[in-house]
Amino acid sequence: MQKRSEDWHPADVIAALRRRGTTLAALSRQAGLSSSTLANALSRPWPKGEWLIAEAIEVHPAEIWPSRYYDPHTHLLLDRKKRIRSPSGTDKSKRDPASA
Repeated sequence: MQKRSEDWHPADVIAALRRRGTTLAALSRQAGLSSSTLANALSRPWPKGEWLIAEAIEVHPAEIWPSRYYDPHTHLLLDRKKRIRSPSGTDKSKRDPASA
């Protein structure tokens, strides 16, 4: 598939999930989220949700949301995966240094 210059329409994302045999609500619940939580990624930037959806569709999130993953000036791919926060309690900076 070639790189698109426009973001996919939310209905296209939902249809791609359906073709994979799942729904946005089912994917949300599978990730331990409320059934409507992943819908936020369709309308606003949220790297964790974008990656969950993209992995279910088996494409890179930049293919679905090029406006979120390519720098508008350099047109280079941005590393938005590093913006995903780790679950509480697993962040190395929050661990007790004495227990290491």
